[in-house]
Amino acid sequence: MAGFFTSGAILPQSGGFALIALALMVAEFLFHKVNHVESHDAGESAASLAIAAGNKVIGALTASLGAVPVFFVAQHRLFDIPMRGVAVWAALFLAVEFCYFLHHLAMHKVRWLWATHSVHHSATRLNLSAAVRIGWGGHLTGGLVFYLPLVALGFPPLAVFGMLGAGLVYQFFLHLARPPHLGPLEWVLNTPRHHAVHHASNASVVDRNFGGVLIVFDRLFGTFAEAPRGEPLSFGVAGATTSRNPLAIVFGVWLAMLRDAGRTPGLGNKLRVLFGPPG
Repeated sequence: MAGFFTSGAILPQSGGFALIALALMVAEFLFHKVNHVESHDAGESAASLAIAAGNKVIGALTASLGAVPVFFVAQHRLFDIPMRGVAVWAALFLAVEFCYFLHHLAMHKVRWLWATHSVHHSATRLNLSAAVRIGWGGHLTGGLVFYLPLVALGFPPLAVFGMLGAGLVYQFFLHLARPPHLGPLEWVLNTPRHHAVHHASNASVVDRNFGGVLIVFDRLFGTFAEAPRGEPLSFGVAGATTSRNPLAIVFGVWLAMLRDAGRTPGLGNKLRVLFGPPG
């Protein structure tokens, strides 16, 4: 069950979906290649796939550890919510979406969480291969806390994390290299156009569009942004050194954070380095 959890985007967990995702990545690459559109960097895509493979292995090895707090909370839940009827599933969907919004926002505002999530933002080309560039062991660094209130309330853990997993599958398709305009759906759904803005490192739109399947919470809480007019979107982490080494990508921000904490005098100051804003 903990295998559903990632640090902010989708990593295919089942072998079947992983093969489908890989086929879609190849199809996207070939489509743009035939049409002479430079949407991919071979070295960067290879690094993304290596990171995705490592995430899958780490996830399998640590799934039981991530499940421990979930089942502990489930044993002390306030109610038993039966998953019968459309209304209860709709309520769970909205609740998971809101928890994901808060979690994703925190991953950009808390350096401890950003250390893992930054891996996903390190790609300088946005395409389907970037979708699986996910930091390792994100469910062990505290992200599960954002979904435990739903389990404590009485929603079954499998329903909560199954809903989260379905949303993460949807997010895979948000990373298209050439995002289409989906018309009126753009008002409600998180679309490839909105997610491209989220990945952009342009100063005018940094830290915007945190939604999962929906974009409504961004609109409600003032974190929504359209792409800037007359300004092409740039991707990657602003100010960071670009690397194609998977280990440097996965551990680079963690090492920098721990180094800064080690050099900072005083426990309070060290905690501010670890849990304050990135940078």
